Amino acid sequence: MAWIERFAVAGLALIVGGGLIGTAPAMAEDEQRHGLSLFGSLKYPADFERFDYVNPDAPKGGTLRYASIGSFDSLNPFIVKGRAATGISTLLYETLMTDAQDEPASEYGLLAESVSHPDDYSSVTFKLRPGAKWHDGTRVTPEDVIWTFETLKVTSPAIAFYYADVEFAEKLSPLEVRFTFAVSGNRELPQIVGQLPVLPKHYWESRDFNATTLDAPLGSGPYRVKDVDAPTSITYERVSDYWGANLNVNIGAHNFDEVRFDYFGDSTIALEAFKGGQIDVRFENSAKDWATGYNFPAVKDGRVRLEELRTANPEPMQGFAMNLRRSKFSDARVREAIALAFDFEWANKTLFYGQYTRTDSYFENSELASNGLPEGAELALLEPFRDQLPTTLFTEVFETSVTDGSGENRRNLRTATRLLKEAGWSVNADGALVNNESGDAFEIEFLLVSPTFERVVQPYLQSLKKLGIIGTIRVVDTSQYQNRLDGFDFDMIVHSAAQSLSPGNEQREFWGCEAAERNGSRNVIGICDPVVEALIDEIILAKDRETLVTASRSLDRVLLSRHYLVPQWHIPFTRAAVWSHIGHPDPTPAFNPGFPSVWWHAGDEAAN
Repeated sequence: MAWIERFAVAGLALIVGGGLIGTAPAMAEDEQRHGLSLFGSLKYPADFERFDYVNPDAPKGGTLRYASIGSFDSLNPFIVKGRAATGISTLLYETLMTDAQDEPASEYGLLAESVSHPDDYSSVTFKLRPGAKWHDGTRVTPEDVIWTFETLKVTSPAIAFYYADVEFAEKLSPLEVRFTFAVSGNRELPQIVGQLPVLPKHYWESRDFNATTLDAPLGSGPYRVKDVDAPTSITYERVSDYWGANLNVNIGAHNFDEVRFDYFGDSTIALEAFKGGQIDVRFENSAKDWATGYNFPAVKDGRVRLEELRTANPEPMQGFAMNLRRSKFSDARVREAIALAFDFEWANKTLFYGQYTRTDSYFENSELASNGLPEGAELALLEPFRDQLPTTLFTEVFETSVTDGSGENRRNLRTATRLLKEAGWSVNADGALVNNESGDAFEIEFLLVSPTFERVVQPYLQSLKKLGIIGTIRVVDTSQYQNRLDGFDFDMIVHSAAQSLSPGNEQREFWGCEAAERNGSRNVIGICDPVVEALIDEIILAKDRETLVTASRSLDRVLLSRHYLVPQWHIPFTRAAVWSHIGHPDPTPAFNPGFPSVWWHAGDEAAN
């Protein structure tokens, strides 16, 4: 389960989801509830005062300054056009329900005070809070909800796909709106609808919703736009009369008076800005910088804290993703050969200071990850597809290639050469790998948006060269990268697929055939596989936790066996550098660091 969100903070997966072990409790037909949970009961009762992880006495005030990379040219995050400003969707707009960051697969009322659905999950009904208001004082209505749903399904291909099984929305009363589903039995759909951000119909009726804009939009959330200096910065201010400030889901949250995002050309410049006290918090995704870049005076004297924030979420599958729309990647043997050329052990020792662990599952660090050989329920689920799957899936435990870390990857390269030969490729007299039928040379362009990744790709190119593959690097700016990504105009990219503990409809967006053909989808690899399609359906329609785990592990096995990408690495925590005047819950919530919603400004002392 995952809301398709354009607001990302330093690569953090701010996707919260999951399933509790067990089966859903019996529920009366259309019983009104204060929240929803998949496969288990809610942690917090209807009369709860606040979430456990917040500080109800957190000081209000101060400005949070955070770095974004690249630029922005729009304040409309819900259309394909333009590059939306960081924070615009999450700070200005409210959803019908909101996550508890210390509880997987649960939602509690935000714009909606209660929710209900029939036993067959064929619809869901939300009752809006009478006090929910837009920043102009107008009440949030069912008409706003319906208009938002109908508009976003037309203007946003990704959102349309996410809500594909929601047929229509209708007003039942001045405070009630019902969504009717095209299918029944999908336990996730009520919560998917609960993630819908609601937009003001009366504001947009006189404006072109499909156009990029730098006019401050009307919202209902805890912040409004204060200053826009496109493409370099945007500042949000806390709404003093925010209607939801005293809700139990908001106690201890939204503590900064202002939140400012400054844009920098690359991460190196942003790090220098952090060192100079221009930025308050930095989430570090470079092992080299974490090992060598934080030895400046403010760290040594304690004005900057270096923290490891741990969560219980699955680790994302990050890897060098191959574009299957390019015929040279169509053969799984070729893809496996390319994977064998990557020497992770050498890179980890030489480039990453030994900080990383190789990723060998699309659901790493969770019970959803496959292990060993398929047996029991997994074997029974995969058996009907045996003739469509590699024999090795049933006979050999999947393992990513391993080297001795010396930089001499001879054994794996020999295996790769054999696989390429079997797939119809051979090395000519000039040392170039060519296709035996067409005579075309094998060339790969690595499309990058960050120059910091060049140091990882360059040694990989040298290894590929030993196979006869001609590799090049192309670094482009953020807007060009996004355009090429949306149009699938690339050979290989660095791609990350973040999963929750309760996968569901988003798997169609990640790996489904329809998404493979739709520009701008998350299926950047171009996977269209009938076995994958069938397993996605098994995940979405799972009736209990056990069935979901079985289907997820089976999907994991199939994706790994196809060698769609070259798995990279993960680290089981988020690296954070924080100036001492910024505080946060300790420990941070189990399933999300809570940034920036439940962090706070601890005083007025200067950052530097």
